[in-house]
Amino acid sequence: MRSGTYRVLLRKEPEGTYTAIVPSIPGCVTWGETIEEAIAMAKEAAEGCLEVYAEQGIVIPD
Repeated sequence: MRSGTYRVLLRKEPEGTYTAIVPSIPGCVTWGETIEEAIAMAKEAAEGCLEVYAEQGIVIPD
């Protein structure tokens, strides 16, 4: 499985939560109640996405 450093974009939502998007991993979007939680959730989501993509033979470009 590929590992590395990925940029996480955070967006504060009107209800006070934070959406976290990993733009270099298609479909990798999650959220958290705080910035810290959103970043932690983004890391978990990225690992899960990369694992599934590897199992399916989907290549994520560098």
